[in-house]
Amino acid sequence: MRRANLIFGSTLILIIVALALVGLVWTPFDPTAIAGPRLAPPGWPYLLGTDAQGSDTASRIISGAKLALLVGVLSVTAAAVVGVPIGILAGMSQRWLSAVLTRGADILYGFPALLLAILFAAAVGGSTWTAVSAIGIATIPVFVRIARAATLQVMSQTFVEAARLSATPPLQVAWRHVLPNIAPVLGVQASVSFGLAILAEAGLSYLGLGSGSDQPTWGRMLQEAQNELFNAPMLAFWPGLAIAMATMGFNLLGDGLRDLLDPKLRELA
Repeated sequence: MRRANLIFGSTLILIIVALALVGLVWTPFDPTAIAGPRLAPPGWPYLLGTDAQGSDTASRIISGAKLALLVGVLSVTAAAVVGVPIGILAGMSQRWLSAVLTRGADILYGFPALLLAILFAAAVGGSTWTAVSAIGIATIPVFVRIARAATLQVMSQTFVEAARLSATPPLQVAWRHVLPNIAPVLGVQASVSFGLAILAEAGLSYLGLGSGSDQPTWGRMLQEAQNELFNAPMLAFWPGLAIAMATMGFNLLGDGLRDLLDPKLRELA
């Protein structure tokens, strides 16, 4: 029972990943072209119907999965690559340096992804890289905090103290002892951040701050569907369902990994 979140979350993620992989090689129709009549109901050959321009909704959902996963992978990876070393350094360094790094992360935490995207869009225009940069930068403080807190716990362990007393260089201590022991915590946080990144990308696309109009995204599909909400409510249902499945899947996966990897929770179970 305690692995239900892990199984259900993994299933939802596999569905989204499968859609993205299928979209790499095939879609029922060109997602950017007019495929049939406007607002056609679900059926054959338009499995999920068509939108207000006559584009196939299923093709746009499949194509949007690719972009959602791409933004999530790039933004979370960039945030982890920058934030984890800073967090480990803050946890291993002297108190004054740790305080400086922590305060810097707190300042950066005050700039949410939406605000950063607005700033970037005003400077260089809205694009996929604008969304990736904004979400990635906004996620860095989260990894700094998690990595620092986990590092402090590891540094108090006897095997780390023994390594330091044996004159092991700090870089080797971080690489051989700290990073492997905090990896499970970072994996859980990465999963949760992935879901939040997909949700943030949808919000940015909804506001026109994400990818260009030539690329179908779930957020833009929601924005376009609001004009036909009373005539064709299913236009908003399908992208909303896709966003909910992706976000819920990664959140449940994070919860499941935490329950599986946390020794204290295993003892309670």
